[in-house]
Amino acid sequence: MADITIFHNPNCSSSRAATELADELGVDVDIRRYQLKAERPTVEELRALLAVLEDEPTALVRRDATFAKLGLADADVQSAEQVAAVLAAHPELIQRPVLVADGAAVIGRPKDRIAPFLAAHS
Repeated sequence: MADITIFHNPNCSSSRAATELADELGVDVDIRRYQLKAERPTVEELRALLAVLEDEPTALVRRDATFAKLGLADADVQSAEQVAAVLAAHPELIQRPVLVADGAAVIGRPKDRIAPFLAAHS
């Protein structure tokens, strides 16, 4: 089993770049397709992820058309607890890719954050 997990959306070029780079580097990763019903993270899993995320919790939330369509505002995703609740209910709003390993996590945006994380944790 891999020690690195990538929260992956195959429709996202940044997410694909992360998995391709892991392959190129020969790094074994677990792919978590978080938008699939069977792989959606729970509130508890999201809390744990946010606790080790190098970025502010609110950075994990995509602010795109779906965010607006759901009627969400920045005030709805300011605290880690709010972020965990919103993302558990709407995993499509999870920023991607997210790389997790050894009690650390990073959002792979910009893409130049991916290689150093993989190198540090493989």
